[in-house]
Formats: sequence, C-alpha cells, structure tokens
Amino acid sequence: MTDRRPLLRALYDAAVAAAHPNVVLAPHLRPAPKGRVICLAAGKGAAAMAAAAERHYLDTLQLAPERMVGIATTRHGYGVPTRRIGVVEAGHPVPDEAGLKGAADTLALAGEAGPDDLLLVLLTGGGSANWIAPSEGISFAQKQAVNKALLRSGAPIGEMNVVRKHLSRIKGGRLARAGRNAAEIVTLAISDVPHDDPSAIASGPTVPDPTTLADARAIVAKYKLDIDDAVRRALDDPANESCKPGDAAFARAHFELIARPKQSLDAAVKLARASGYETIDLGADLEGEAREVAADHARLALQARAQGKRLAILSGGELTVTVRGQGRGGPNQEYALALAALLQDTPDVSALAGDTDGADGGAGHPTDPAGALIDATTFAKMKAQGLQPQAYLNNNDATTFFEATGDLLLPGPTLTNVNDIRVILVD
Repeated sequence: MTDRRPLLRALYDAAVAAAHPNVVLAPHLRPAPKGRVICLAAGKGAAAMAAAAERHYLDTLQLAPERMVGIATTRHGYGVPTRRIGVVEAGHPVPDEAGLKGAADTLALAGEAGPDDLLLVLLTGGGSANWIAPSEGISFAQKQAVNKALLRSGAPIGEMNVVRKHLSRIKGGRLARAGRNAAEIVTLAISDVPHDDPSAIASGPTVPDPTTLADARAIVAKYKLDIDDAVRRALDDPANESCKPGDAAFARAHFELIARPKQSLDAAVKLARASGYETIDLGADLEGEAREVAADHARLALQARAQGKRLAILSGGELTVTVRGQGRGGPNQEYALALAALLQDTPDVSALAGDTDGADGGAGHPTDPAGALIDATTFAKMKAQGLQPQAYLNNNDATTFFEATGDLLLPGPTLTNVNDIRVILVD
C-alpha cells in the first residue's frame, strides 16, 4: 500500500503557501505618502504582514524609518521580528488582556493620523478576537463570556461576527471612523470567510456594515445564548449601531482582498491533478456541521471507490461544531473523526482536514493541532486499541482520539489564514 501522507501534507502546504503574506502582500501596497505610513494589523497573519510591509517601505522604497509606525496584534505564538511596527501577541479564540490593550493602542494611533498620512490596515482571520474593544457599559469579562458562548453555539463565523460588531468600539467600520483624518485608509485583507465578505473579515473594522442591532439580537435568540443583562442592554442601545454606507468615515477608505480561500483551494486542486488524480472541487465556501459534511463526503468517496476511480475530493470553507460534550477538538478534527468512523473498512481511502492558520480549535496555544489525517494505519490502530470513534464524537473529543492514533496535523503557526482545506484521496 502506498503511503499517501506525504501527498496529503503537500496539498495542505500548497494551499497555505498560496496565501502567505510574503507572497501576496507587496504587489498591493501603495506608494509612500507625504507623511507617515501608519500600519495597523490584526489576525493570525498580522505580524507576518507587518514585516512584509516594512520590507516594502523601508527596504524597497527606502522610506525613512521614522516615517513608519504601527501595531500588529496577532495570536500568541504567531509573532515575527519587526523593526518599526510593534507586535502584540494576544488571545485567540478567546480574547485576553493583551488584545484589549492592543485594540486600545490601535484606536489611539488611528486617531493620530493626519492629512498627509497613509493609514494602512492589514487584516487576516483571527482579527475579531485579537482586537477586543468592548462597547461602553460592557466589561471585558462580559465580552469574553459572549465570545465563549458564541464559540460553543455552533453558529457560523458570519453570525458570530454580527454579534461581535455590535458590542465593539473598533469593529463594524469604527476603526475607519477613528482614522478618518488620514489622507487615505487602505485595507488589505486575506479572507478567511465564506464568500469573502469584507464586512465579515476581522468583523469589518474599516468597511460599512450591512447588519444591524436587530440582526445581532436575533442571533442571540436563535442560539439561546446565555448573556449578561449589560450585553442585552448594549444590543438594545442605538448608540451601538455599526457604521453604515455613506458614513463620512469611508470617504477616503479603500478595501482590497489580496488572498482568497479559492486561490488556495485552486493550488491544492492543481497539485492533485498533477499527481494523477481526477478531482472533484466542492468549492471554497462550504459551511455546516462538521460531522454532517463528513458524511456527505464519505458517500462521495465510497461511490468513487465502487466505480474504481482514482479520485481526489477537495473542499474549503469553514465548518462548525455544536459542542455537546466535554472533550477537546475543532471542526477539522471532528470532520476527520467522523470520516474515520465511516471509512474504517476502506484501506485505500485517505484524508486530511486542516485549518490553514495552523490551529483547529484548541486552547489558544501555538502548539495546538491544525487538524488530522486518516488512512489505513489509522484504522489499524483503532482496531488494535479498541477505539470507538462514535464514542469520541459523542464527547466532541477528536483531539484525544487522534493523540491515541498519532494522526494529529501539527504544522505550527502558518502566519496566514484562508479557512480550511480538506482532501480525500481514493486510490
């Protein structure tokens, strides 16, 4: 039996490489302004984007160092060395005090932008948790509790961000409002959201927000979120409505996507075809409950196997898990675990599911797994150890299962984020 793990990992790596800031940022950067470049970055690739921006302005354009300042707020463990732009490592997925200070300093620096300055905002996924600036009347602890409730609810990221935007002083266009005196506000973003909605990436700090307080209240009701009375009052307060189209904050604001999940999925599809596989591309925008999507994909794999096809089934998007158990894991690990339960009698099928940022659920550590792989060796270890995948699914405990089989995907911080990459190979 041929070991497909090297190919599975190569497909994942190709997807990640296609969206790395070192590759995608520089062609989109603007000329040097008359005044300063004020760089404000957030998300899992924020420090890497800031370092790439420094190379462009300080080295390529020879901008005087004192004319470049900024703050990059990223996840713990995702920092890289920078020269002029300070790096703050903060909590994700649950915000912490470092993110609170990073957001406050970011808003203050945006407010210092003058009519000769370029306000350069660099965004990747994770920015919503990294930039934490609770609305007036909400404590940091209350905001943390809302985030935890959302993460456990099974709500897709778009709905989570609707609530976040209406409880924030930086999201939903408010950062653009803080920096409205700049000569230009240029936002360059790496998308981690289905359909690449600018208002959803890092909760849209520099773009108009089409959602409303009423939408946020409806999501709280839909998922029966247990929230504090102060949060309910904030969602009833018209002062917390996000910035809408036509707001003066956007008069000199420009937004550009520099990497999309589809580009990364396309890179993986291209490599799969070059490796001799017929491919099914299910798209870069899949959403849904991880175990249910896994069941659909397992059926496709079994059909291909019955037909004698050599097939690669690839997909992106961002799946969710409605947490009912007490275990550890994330959507990609749960997807892989559900596949393991369904495909354990098919030794010629292998799969990988991983988050391109290098972390799938977890405790917010840089060593958290990105996902998991399965193949015939997984199935053999399951049987040898008496592991029952359904029992682990019932407890949302995919991490423990894959620790036992040795199948966790552990790339470490990738310094970008374009959602998930899932591959099933049928040989």
